[in-house]
Amino acid sequence: MKIVYAAAFAAGLATALTPAIAQDATKPATEASQAAVQNRIDIIRPDAPELAAHGDLPIGVRTVEVTNADQIDVANTTAGGEPPRYDRKLTLEIWYPAAEGTGNEGTYTTLLRDGETEVTLTGRGVRDAEPAAEGGPFPLVIISHGYPGNRLLLSHLAENLATKGYVVASIDHLESTYADQGAFGSTLVNRSLDQLFVLDEIERMSGEDGDFLSGLVDTANTGLIGYSMGGYGAVITAGAGVTETSVGFEWGAPAGTLAIHQSGSPEHEDRAEPRIKAVVAFAPWGRQRGFWDAEGMKGIETPIFYVAGSVDDVSGYEDGVKTLYEETVNAERYLLTFENANHNAAAPMPAPAESWEFSEKLGFAPFDHYADPVWDTVRMNNIAQHFVTAFLGKELKGDEEMGAYLDLVENAADGVTALDDEDKPTDEHTYWKGFADRTAVGLSLMHAMPAGE
Repeated sequence: MKIVYAAAFAAGLATALTPAIAQDATKPATEASQAAVQNRIDIIRPDAPELAAHGDLPIGVRTVEVTNADQIDVANTTAGGEPPRYDRKLTLEIWYPAAEGTGNEGTYTTLLRDGETEVTLTGRGVRDAEPAAEGGPFPLVIISHGYPGNRLLLSHLAENLATKGYVVASIDHLESTYADQGAFGSTLVNRSLDQLFVLDEIERMSGEDGDFLSGLVDTANTGLIGYSMGGYGAVITAGAGVTETSVGFEWGAPAGTLAIHQSGSPEHEDRAEPRIKAVVAFAPWGRQRGFWDAEGMKGIETPIFYVAGSVDDVSGYEDGVKTLYEETVNAERYLLTFENANHNAAAPMPAPAESWEFSEKLGFAPFDHYADPVWDTVRMNNIAQHFVTAFLGKELKGDEEMGAYLDLVENAADGVTALDDEDKPTDEHTYWKGFADRTAVGLSLMHAMPAGE
């Protein structure tokens, strides 16, 4: 029998597992240098955990515009008088399982963090492909970006999930994208409202004859994924009400417009959403700024998977995401931590090649918006794909086998690799399931059940 203690390899692992250019394990090494030039979002590193791999389904992608009519115009609201109203237009990118024979490559045009530089991304979604005729309806996943961001910031994760049998709708949040970044108060009020409206719109589209989503989506089994301010919105949507103090912040939402999300308010309680069965929150913002407290977090009963960097200086870790995890006492919850990673842990796509150049407009290279100083982005993306696949598979598809990928020793460094002479795990084996020996270094996964269970 062979027993290997993972911690013994930590010192040299960072260098050994960080190639100069990350590559897809399915592509020849001679193609690896093209990945950066093509801004590929579908890269799977050779050391990726098991569930990071793409699924077997070809996928299509379409851009759809929806309008939430007669909404409060938060950005132009002032104290006193009736707040102005407007039609809130949202652009969605929707990925879906496609018909047999669909190809596996497509491109996306998007803007960098500066809101000006146009770049092309390369992935697997085939534009306007025919939807799959069999296998559905598929669970829905809604993706909500940060402030600022856009609907393609987490496109790598969206594609990955679609290949595994999900319909994925990612939102361009009005007044919160690179191109139209506006007053922060609009994001505070509208983020959760946008998420819920998109859920309703996808359900409407799925029920309309002739729509490309007709009969394709099971909205009764919906997952919600949010990053940063998208994570803030996801925490509200999951059931947590904000504090009375945060409603009155002068720098926050104007004229008390955030009160609709206040803990205990009728408006907040009336928006409880049973169709959402699972939530993934990457670096959710707000706890360290007083938007949440222990009482408000009791409102979450939906299973939730938090992801954070241990040195996040935007959302906070000990006083931020970790505290949210600890205070989510009425739900099954997880906290995946990337040791020494900052705010960009696991969520943003790999930095496009064009982002490496210094931006006079921003005063920094847009690269900083996507990357982490310590961790390779593709490496973090692959780890996130692995765990999100397990979590959503368990919660949305009822795949109990996925639970084994989540039932782990808390600190990966404490895991032991114990194999028999045929390289099969023995009873002493505690290394993280799905990770090859030495490849889970720097990670921890906390897990807790609802109070009383």
